[in-house]
Amino acid sequence: MASSNTVLLKEIWLDFKRFSGTYALVFLVLLSAFAVIYLTHINRQTTSELEVLYSMQDELDIEWRNLLLEQNSLAEHSEIEHKAEQQLLMMRPKPHEEIIIKIP
Repeated sequence: MASSNTVLLKEIWLDFKRFSGTYALVFLVLLSAFAVIYLTHINRQTTSELEVLYSMQDELDIEWRNLLLEQNSLAEHSEIEHKAEQQLLMMRPKPHEEIIIKIP
């Protein structure tokens, strides 16, 4: 019984040595396949994140345009004058109250 086990182990070892190149190639093919699967997964995740970032960029661009429009409307002279009169109770000086200073 022991000799049959020894013979079997020798046969397996010889078989492994004879086809070691084939086993190495099979291992490398499997490794390559798993690498392709993993990199495809990473690529899909990154593409999905990129799409989310593009949509956020679009939303921020829209908000920026709206803020620019609001800034332009608030910077108009009539708006400033209206707020000065309503909130700060300021009035335009009368012509006889104006003082003109000339710099020589």
